Amino acid sequence: MSDTGEKKSIFTIYPVVVASAMFCCILWGSATPAIKIAYELFGIGSDDVASRLMLAGARFMLAGIMTVIFGSLILRKPLYPKKSTIKYVLFLSLFQTIGQYYFFFMALAHTSGVRGSLINASGNFFAILFAIYIFRTEKPAIRKIIGCLVGFAGIVLIIGNGADILSGSVSLKGEGAMLAAAFFYAVSGCLISIFSKYENPVILSGYQFMAGGLVLYIIGSAMGGALVFGSPACIGNLIYMGFISAGAYTLWGVLLKYNPVSRVSILGFMNPVMGVVLSALFLGEIREAFSLKGLLALFLIVMGIIIVNSRENRKTDLTTPKKV
Repeated sequence: MSDTGEKKSIFTIYPVVVASAMFCCILWGSATPAIKIAYELFGIGSDDVASRLMLAGARFMLAGIMTVIFGSLILRKPLYPKKSTIKYVLFLSLFQTIGQYYFFFMALAHTSGVRGSLINASGNFFAILFAIYIFRTEKPAIRKIIGCLVGFAGIVLIIGNGADILSGSVSLKGEGAMLAAAFFYAVSGCLISIFSKYENPVILSGYQFMAGGLVLYIIGSAMGGALVFGSPACIGNLIYMGFISAGAYTLWGVLLKYNPVSRVSILGFMNPVMGVVLSALFLGEIREAFSLKGLLALFLIVMGIIIVNSRENRKTDLTTPKKV
């Protein structure tokens, strides 16, 4: 659109941009405590893999439906994938939903919300490195490498050293699974930047949420899992978890439509901040969140995200906060 469209949109007003981006980060940051609370509401134990997969599947089928509905309302037309791009939707679902959230939901059953939120942020830095050295959609820059090194320093700090691993305070099912989830997120971010040349990214994400969620749900059901809705709170929690992905993704997309990528993506530094703060607030992890180690790790991660996204000029936002 020209002078009468995008320039006059309320989403070009900087305070509105900041407030909207912060709302997205609050939603994404609340995913970690929401999932851990869901485990309690649905009575899912740390070793109940089948029911965990069903929960993840139900959440993302709902998120996919919401994303398509929101996108259709914004564009004022029904959104559905072209026959030629269904293969992109299915391939993307392997990474963005099936792979990423198998490990993400596993990790949150075996680690704290604070640690999970901080380690999860490593996906921002994996995405940059993959885009530069594997997918070749990014040009190397000293600023990006420095930002990744600073961010990874925070990740290493919160994970701990070799002694922590040997003592059992760090586990493959917890911290290791969260790193694997970040790896899948980074790959999916690169794939979206490539596939969006052929299909609307809202369509890609909405339908891959549904496809991936259906696969996770079927696998969990086949393994003998169950979702027991013991109270109305279970329904409310599930709807909210679906809205986290659909609402935040849709609003972030609107911001990217009307603003330069750099203006929006740099505000993503608040995503791990919100994850830590909300985990402390709703999960009672105040001591870990505001310990010297936790604060220093958060500072390094935030600085890494800011450095990576400063003076950004990419066409596609690979460091969008994780759409969990």
